[in-house]
Amino acid sequence: MRPWRLGGKLVVLALLLLLSLPATAQSSQIQVARQFLISVLRGDNSAAYKLLAPEVSSTISKKQFRAAVRPLYEQGRELGSPIALYKLGLRLGEEAQPRYFYTFSFKSDTLQPMPRVMLDVTFRDTTAMRILSFGMIPAPQSKRK
Repeated sequence: MRPWRLGGKLVVLALLLLLSLPATAQSSQIQVARQFLISVLRGDNSAAYKLLAPEVSSTISKKQFRAAVRPLYEQGRELGSPIALYKLGLRLGEEAQPRYFYTFSFKSDTLQPMPRVMLDVTFRDTTAMRILSFGMIPAPQSKRK
């Protein structure tokens, strides 16, 4: 057998092996938002901090971050940590730039007419995979007549 034929077969074999490996798909924004909130609700602040956009983590220290996520963590202790997507959409940010957001509610609120609180995560644009902002939104209260 000629040496170049053996080398060609090895290349083909290597390519077939690479193609048979499962591709690692990049997480979607909703998965990143969910991962961020689950980390916060579990008290894993270092994992959550790593998901912040560089422009955010450069302006907020880890200590400030712990203080900022504390109310979310406390709410999770009160209502339970399982969450579900409540809504998603676009919100106008500074200078009328659209920001993509995902809002989650606690699954314990499923039987409520409206969630008591919502957990909100915002991204810079459709391609961003790091969190631009986060917070807790009191649910809209129904008007009493």
